[in-house]
Amino acid sequence: MSRRLDIELTSAREDGTWTWRAAGAKVPKGVVVATLLPNQSKIGDVLKIEADFDIDGITVLSVITQRDKSQKATLLQLIDDKPFVGVTEKLAKKSRDDKPRRGKQGPRTDRPDRSNREPREPREPRADRPTREPRAPRPDRKAFPSAPEVPKRPVAKRLKPKRVHRAAVLESLPVEQRGVAERALAGGLAAVREAIRSQNAQLKKEGKPEVKADGLISMASDILPKLRVAEWLDKAEAAKADLELLDLRDLRAVVVGSDDPMVVRDETTRALATELKTALKSHQEKEMSNWIEDMKSAVEVSRVVRALKLSGEPPKAGVLFPVELGAQIAKATTESLASDAGADRWIAVLEALAFSPIRAQVKPAAAPVATTDALRETVKRLSPLLPQIAALFGIEVVAGVQAPKPLRPPRQARQVRKPRVKKEQKLTIPPAPQPVVEAPVVETVAEVPVEQVAVEAPVVEAPVETEAPSSSEQA
Repeated sequence: MSRRLDIELTSAREDGTWTWRAAGAKVPKGVVVATLLPNQSKIGDVLKIEADFDIDGITVLSVITQRDKSQKATLLQLIDDKPFVGVTEKLAKKSRDDKPRRGKQGPRTDRPDRSNREPREPREPRADRPTREPRAPRPDRKAFPSAPEVPKRPVAKRLKPKRVHRAAVLESLPVEQRGVAERALAGGLAAVREAIRSQNAQLKKEGKPEVKADGLISMASDILPKLRVAEWLDKAEAAKADLELLDLRDLRAVVVGSDDPMVVRDETTRALATELKTALKSHQEKEMSNWIEDMKSAVEVSRVVRALKLSGEPPKAGVLFPVELGAQIAKATTESLASDAGADRWIAVLEALAFSPIRAQVKPAAAPVATTDALRETVKRLSPLLPQIAALFGIEVVAGVQAPKPLRPPRQARQVRKPRVKKEQKLTIPPAPQPVVEAPVVETVAEVPVEQVAVEAPVVEAPVETEAPSSSEQA
């Protein structure tokens, strides 16, 4: 697939070719035939070319003629004998009334003097109007105590890694290998194989030769370990910067990622992985103590629903619930599910109790007096988790019924905006390399035209070796 590029001519050769490099940069660079250049070309000229990028290098297809920016636009001449007069604008003044103003101008004089006016006589009561009785004093409003406060913990931060190490690895790769590297980083070798299959299917429809997958898979296998390590380093450095307020789930995910075989083999990650594992252990202990303290505080101030919700959200999966604290929460829940409590209170408590580890310990004495259809529907839906409460309402629990899931809070209505139309960037994978018997010397590559350069195998950073090609290269 061809693309356009700005190049700078660097030198002229005796064989009728010119060497070039990207304008303002060292790479990419290559060779262009003199017949494609303008007649009066010289060293230092910046041209726009259309080139084909493949695994063998960059082939210049044509030179694009650029438009002269200094060319001025055509102006129209006005033919008129009258001299030019500029347009002026004059705003009209605001109209003012004749009425005097107060303030600094003194009192108003347009009103009659009422200082010597005689007072009005009181009106006589109307005979047809009934006499009103004096109102009774209003009763004092009942003062409701404010809800007791519970300790508020700072909101945990989510992990937002940067792409410093990842971008550095991609920049160190040649331009021809970055497409394969991005596909390998997104989905591993499976994504590279899928991209090759889709590209070969398109080439087959167009009647073009298909791409061999062996060289590209070998290239992706060599690049993938460096990309995995760079991606983990970005996450680990972001987690280390926010260790105090980082969400425990994100920190645990970073520590689990350090056990990846590709990450473990790198020596630069071992010290950082050990530090994060130690921080995860202390962070879990701190979260466990805060979790227990929050439940105790909620029970002390009779906030049963909050205590039940916290009991079902432990900071670590599989942790044993404290027996003494569980008995306290179960007792407070049983007292709140009294027969004289309202239906809304029962619904709120049952929704939190159904997903708590102490749900089997709560056994109310009787069903509420005021039973509504909404309450019966809630008990019926939660009956697989609360069979002892379903029996109070005469609801039979069907065997084998799937357990319900917690209700999600309703989302606020948002304004629906039109999605932005994004241009899909089509990534073309370069063709497979052609095997050769002998590898050219690095110093002599710049002196040979691009059409004659043969690449032994896709190499990221290692120098070219003169050893025999491997089995993957021979394939």
